[in-house]
Amino acid sequence: MDEAACIFCEIAADGSAGHRVFEDATAVAFLDARPLFPGHVLVVPRRHAETLTDLSAEEVGPFFARVQRIAGAVERGMGATGSFVAANNRVSQSVPHFHVHVVPRNRKDGLRGFFWPRGRYASDEEAAEVAARVRAALTAGPGDAGPVP
Repeated sequence: MDEAACIFCEIAADGSAGHRVFEDATAVAFLDARPLFPGHVLVVPRRHAETLTDLSAEEVGPFFARVQRIAGAVERGMGATGSFVAANNRVSQSVPHFHVHVVPRNRKDGLRGFFWPRGRYASDEEAAEVAARVRAALTAGPGDAGPVP
């Protein structure tokens, strides 16, 4: 997607309406136009990046420090007992600009854990095979950010 056509880039550049709650050189946070609950905030990197893997290693820490700060503010500001913090990466990403949802949560608020059905691995062998595939992808593959410290 062209950065010029990105609604989140427009909001970050003050070119489009958005109820901002935070902004600095790293990130912009604003109310979701279609919230799960009042106080549902989207945190976006100011620089256009379509997915988490498009952020540089140097950008990830400062960006998620802002997400952490916003999560605390949402909980305090909305009188919530907790929050749900999540991001889609391509699949189900309604706007192709990386964004993190921060949703205030309270017990019996109507949401049930994750929003999709969960299952189990058929066997320990299957789980071991899946784990091996992910480990192998960590050492060789596109988007490899290098070894984990």
